[in-house]
Order: sequence, then C-alpha cells, then structure tokens
Amino acid sequence: MHDAPPILIALEKLVSHWLHVVGNGIEVFGVLVIVAGIGWSTYVYLRRRTGEQRYDDYKIRIGRSLLLGLEVLVAADIVKTIALELTFMSLGVLAGLVLVRTFLSWTLVLEIEGCWPWQRGASRPIAGAGPERPLEGRLPQLEAAHRTAKSA
Repeated sequence: MHDAPPILIALEKLVSHWLHVVGNGIEVFGVLVIVAGIGWSTYVYLRRRTGEQRYDDYKIRIGRSLLLGLEVLVAADIVKTIALELTFMSLGVLAGLVLVRTFLSWTLVLEIEGCWPWQRGASRPIAGAGPERPLEGRLPQLEAAHRTAKSA
C-alpha cells in the first residue's frame, strides 16, 4: 500500500485538532450554561421576597439549566468522539455517557414536570409538582381527543 501524500496527513491532523478544539469549546459552553443557570436562578430566588412557590420556582429553574447543560455536554461528547480515532471502545464509552446523561435528563424532567418525558400531556402531573392546567390548551391532539370523548 502507498502512503498517503503528506498534504493529506497534515490536513487530517489539522481537521482532527480543530474538531477536538470545537468539542472542548462546546463542553466549556455546557458547563457555563449550567453555572450561569444556577447563578441566575439563585439571583432570582434571593430577589423575591414573597410567594409560596418561591422554592419550587427556584428548583425548576435550576433543573432547566441542568437539562440544557446536559444536552450541550452530550453534543460535546459526540463531537469529541468523532474527532478522536473512532473505535468500538470510544463508541462504547460514548454510549455509556449518553445513557447516563439521558437517564439524568429524564429524572430531571420528572422532577420539574411531574411526569416522565413520554407521558407529557397524556397524564396528570404529580400533586404539588406545579400548577395543574386544564386539558384544553395543552396540545392540539389532546384537545381533539377530549372533544371526541365529550361528544361520545
């Protein structure tokens, strides 16, 4: 087999380096999203002087910033895995990271919304997990199902 031309080897190293830099940048951005979200949530929490749902709002804001940060960190892991030499071992590590972060995301959604992500709109939220909204106004499909159920 012939060796690749030196220009292609240099180009491959350059692209790999920049993909790694981009992956690290996305990772730093994900951490900043989480830190800024917690900082902003704490600022809003401390500024409010009254209100029964003060703590619940604080918890929801922090959960949302964690969810967004986790999504960004998953994207960083995907980019960094592609940037490095793609092997079954690196894919296995990526799958494990995505699995753990997905589970964390689902549990955060459960904590914030009171139902699992696949149950959104299909069931009532857990008592005390937030304001209960009437069926109308949630999703157009549910509204149509509700109207047909009423007419039947």
